[in-house]
Amino acid sequence: MKKFTVLASALALTAMLTTSFISVDKNATEKVITKTLAAATLKVNTEASTMKWNAKKVGGEHYGTINLADGTLQVNGSKLTGGTFTIDMRSITVKDITREDSNKRLTDHLKSDDFFSVEKHPQATFTLTKAAKIAKAKAGEPNYTITGNLTIKGITNPISFPATVKLSDDAAEATALIEVDRTKYDIKYRSGLVGTAADKIIYDTFTIDLKLVAEAAGKTTQSK
Repeated sequence: MKKFTVLASALALTAMLTTSFISVDKNATEKVITKTLAAATLKVNTEASTMKWNAKKVGGEHYGTINLADGTLQVNGSKLTGGTFTIDMRSITVKDITREDSNKRLTDHLKSDDFFSVEKHPQATFTLTKAAKIAKAKAGEPNYTITGNLTIKGITNPISFPATVKLSDDAAEATALIEVDRTKYDIKYRSGLVGTAADKIIYDTFTIDLKLVAEAAGKTTQSK
């Protein structure tokens, strides 16, 4: 009888411990699921984010930077779902020309009506309309196809490009090389479309090498 009592007590203790562990695991799992499914709007850190432009012409190229004014990215669990950002067109810089007067001449020309009409249109914007995951994307390669509306000089056109998106609990990072057809935004200076001499042509497309860093409120990432 004593042996039976001891055995019964051991079984009861085992059952209690097993039930306790199951309860803890269940609660933890529920917390993880709740956290994973939570939607959030992350604010773009304009200090940590970068935009680099590159424009080519017959026999050469120019490149520089431009600043983001603000922006947000929307995430839902492990998915990017939306976003928008504003570009400060007044911040255009030229990095490939070291001579000060020549640098200023090109910078001023880019801000003029021949190109971005910065005085009339100090901001450009992008609004994400669709973020489609790329199936079986390899590590380090683009894992999303981003579609949205890009507005330059008050003219809006749809645009799509591949992007590499990394998401964590309270932050997101997106990188992309975006090709823009300037003629769609009434920027036709020395375009082949307007009869420019072959050796003077500036190509109709330019690229933007974009890095967006977005964070939850209260978190700060050091700029690089």
